Amino acid sequence: MKKPPSEEPDERLTVTPPKKWAAGVPAVTHALQYSLEETSVRRTGLTLLTMNQVNGIDCPGCAWADPSPGHRHLNEYCENGAKHINDEATSRRITADFFRRHTVSELGRRSDLWLNQRGRLTEPMVKRPDSDHYEPISWHDAMGLLAEELKGLDSPDEAVFYTSGRVGNEAAFLLQLFARVFGTNNLPDCSNMCHESSGFALHETLGTGKGTVSLEDIHHADLIFLVGQNPGTTHPRQLSALEQAKSNGARIIAVNPLPEAGLLRFKNPQTARGVVGRGVQIADRFLQIRSGGDLALFQGLNRLLLEAEDARPGTVLDQDFIRSSTSGFEEFAQHARTIAWEDVLTATGLTREEIEKVRDEVLRSDRVIVCWAMGVTQQRHGVPTVREIVNFLLLRGNLGRAGAGACPVRGHSNVQGDRTMGIWERMPDSFLDALQKEFGFDPPRAHGLDSVNSIRAMREGRIKVFLGVAGNFVRAAPDTAVTENAMRRCSLTAHISTKLNKSHAVCGRTALILPTLGRTERDTQATGEQFVTVENSMSEVHTSHGRLEPASKLLLSEVAILCRLARRTLDGKAGIPWHQFEADYGTIRDRISHVVQGLHDFNRRVTRPGGIRLPNPVNEGVYPTPVGKALFTCNAWEMSHAPEGHLLLQTLRSHDQWNTIPYTDNDRYRGIHGSRRVVLVNPHDVSRLGLAEGQRVDLVSVWADNAERRAEDFEVVHYPTARGCAAAYYPETNVLLPLDSVAETSNQPTAKGIVVRLEPAAARTG
Repeated sequence: MKKPPSEEPDERLTVTPPKKWAAGVPAVTHALQYSLEETSVRRTGLTLLTMNQVNGIDCPGCAWADPSPGHRHLNEYCENGAKHINDEATSRRITADFFRRHTVSELGRRSDLWLNQRGRLTEPMVKRPDSDHYEPISWHDAMGLLAEELKGLDSPDEAVFYTSGRVGNEAAFLLQLFARVFGTNNLPDCSNMCHESSGFALHETLGTGKGTVSLEDIHHADLIFLVGQNPGTTHPRQLSALEQAKSNGARIIAVNPLPEAGLLRFKNPQTARGVVGRGVQIADRFLQIRSGGDLALFQGLNRLLLEAEDARPGTVLDQDFIRSSTSGFEEFAQHARTIAWEDVLTATGLTREEIEKVRDEVLRSDRVIVCWAMGVTQQRHGVPTVREIVNFLLLRGNLGRAGAGACPVRGHSNVQGDRTMGIWERMPDSFLDALQKEFGFDPPRAHGLDSVNSIRAMREGRIKVFLGVAGNFVRAAPDTAVTENAMRRCSLTAHISTKLNKSHAVCGRTALILPTLGRTERDTQATGEQFVTVENSMSEVHTSHGRLEPASKLLLSEVAILCRLARRTLDGKAGIPWHQFEADYGTIRDRISHVVQGLHDFNRRVTRPGGIRLPNPVNEGVYPTPVGKALFTCNAWEMSHAPEGHLLLQTLRSHDQWNTIPYTDNDRYRGIHGSRRVVLVNPHDVSRLGLAEGQRVDLVSVWADNAERRAEDFEVVHYPTARGCAAAYYPETNVLLPLDSVAETSNQPTAKGIVVRLEPAAARTG
């Protein structure tokens, strides 16, 4: 068994110039180096050679789509996917002896990196109310403890059931089924914190919360916008798709406060020019936008398109599409003409000439796609921004046809599948009606709690039990101190997990660790070996088959854990065959096929190479909005504002990081090595604020409640960010994000618009 480092890494920062390109041979080298540090050559080969292949292991990392069968490389993975899958496949193990040697209090003081390096959890553990240690517990007793706690609640709404995108479709469906039979819609998930603004805006304007494009559409677009995303780190395989689009003649416009290596140039390690050549320039145009300026940018573009139509009637806008397929155009057009250019330029930090050049690119393009990620959604005005992007696409008919459309890029493997399976606190009545018809019980209809409202309810003592299925809720959530105190108020917290993380140490009076199989591992049940299914960002549902022997004989699958918990908790309510579901996952898919539209004949169709593409009504010319058409909307101009002496901070991940878990303290694309406690600031702002490069500062956020939120001891690094903006890594800076700082309508935390001041660290003791 490989041993992890015994001590925390020694944080000694060195800074090198940011990289001007992404991937290439170094990406392969780093991926293999990390993988071989975690596990053996044989296991590394088995995971990487089957990863993202037909009948192989679906990458547990991002949700980018796979090429069609027959067009996949032998090595169909990226650097970060390779790290992520072998981080799960690690040969390191945590046993009961580890928990005897380390108190829960000590684990709470450890870094996310150190906790993750301990390895795989191997047996169920419990922390009793008067103890500061986890100790072993049998599965029977663990299920009994959790079931009795749930049955003892005064109301089912005193429990919340959280999940992340690591969960497969079968387990996600069972989790929501269990929660609703139990009697609650309290089903928060990681979507609440990443793309909730996309879902609300797309539902309102198009009648569906999902993107409308396929990988083939990306390949054949004329113009692609990449807005508020960093594909080189968060979904690197997107770069291969963009490279293909470029070879077909596409132009690409990157919109981001930071220049990111993957947006500049891509060296595809699968090609000769990616290994020995210069690679491919990705962004033909880079708009270094001020944080939160995306709404104003698309408002400016839309005004320019309307004015171009005025100058050349009938040649700019798709008038036939607007008349036949949309509603609200006249009101939108009247409003768009009132947007002042001074406001647009102030909010974006761009010049009018820069925006006009983008308009010219649009006018030369018949097929346009807009891709966006959390740089857009994690703004207070994230929902209006996505609505304005939809306005932009509607004007020239760039929806519902090949090579065009809306592309919210999800950052976690099956986060979209979770929502398809019913993991949402406000599922529509059509889904609940289908559940009722299939299983013969009346699901609760009142909306449940999302992630932010779950924290509020825990803080107020209204939630007694928290069950997390995968994920690291404590570190993913905003307002770290508030979240931690809220979790500690629970009578019981339980986490179904593969590896140790901070959520296990910040827990309720009683706490359970329920170790589960990873996606890489063989899942053998009473009827034989099972597979699970997942859905990617482009609505494709396909299989994932584990290949490795389980890390421990005591591990149970997520499906098995949920089925056993349901049997112990529900006492046969609704007559649901939980035993059968645990024994044969095909029986779960049979029932899913009767509930989820588009998954009819699920078991047969999903095993075909490439799986199932779920239907999107927009691509059929159908808009299930109240008026049966796509809706133009009027969105008030807004911008994020930082008072004099302050900056707008965005939190982001490093290149050597997956979600809340860093794999090292390095971020080589940005030139950061040996430390994560850095704040990236434009040199002009460093000088303006009277600071110096290398100075140690505290980051202090400013919010209406006047409560001080402070992230201590960060080093100032000169970086070419947009002026007035700064960046730092999460989860270390989640402490700065107030719980009540959320996007309008979607209630999503606003991690890309935190107003901060930088105080010299010495001021604390002065």
